[in-house]
Amino acid sequence: MRDSDNELRRRVREGDREAFAQLYEDFAGPVYNHGLRLTGDWSTAEDIMSETFLAAWRNRAKVEEDGGTLLPWLLGIATHKADNARRSIRRRQLFLARQPQPAPMEDFAPQAAGRLDDVRRLRAVQASLDRLRRHEREVLALCVWSGLDYRQTAQALGVSVGTVRSRLSRARKKLARLAEENMEPPTARGEMTSAAAIATVPARKELT
Repeated sequence: MRDSDNELRRRVREGDREAFAQLYEDFAGPVYNHGLRLTGDWSTAEDIMSETFLAAWRNRAKVEEDGGTLLPWLLGIATHKADNARRSIRRRQLFLARQPQPAPMEDFAPQAAGRLDDVRRLRAVQASLDRLRRHEREVLALCVWSGLDYRQTAQALGVSVGTVRSRLSRARKKLARLAEENMEPPTARGEMTSAAAIATVPARKELT
């Protein structure tokens, strides 16, 4: 029998390792996906997931016993870790840009084409998200992709519900403008650009 949200909170707070294992089983995937969407890097997302649960264990005493699912708490930690990771990635990219280009190597692996398509899609989304301010990008990732409502997103980021609403509204307007300005090249099959696709996703409703 699985614990209720508040029972899981209580057990995590008390340092119950089995409860923490359940927490990892339930939310490792969403935390990883959140890190991937914010950084655009698979390896970095894995690091973010590991660091998030390590930080959660170290800070388990701060968990309140009443408050429902712990996902907003975990995604709040992951958001902070992703922000640090993005800065590290940016520094690494600047360093690599100054280095001589290596000789190209042909890859005959059958999965290479699919992998490249995944990378292109991820980079297209990142190109759109990079046009946003950090706070707007974080709210968009939590509300649209991670499925948190306004209250949970506010809890994850430590801001008010009104702030979440305004940041999400600004982010959606900017993405809609990017789509209108054709900032991204159209696809061969007439698919939506990443900016347009993100902008058309309906906003989450606040739970009462």
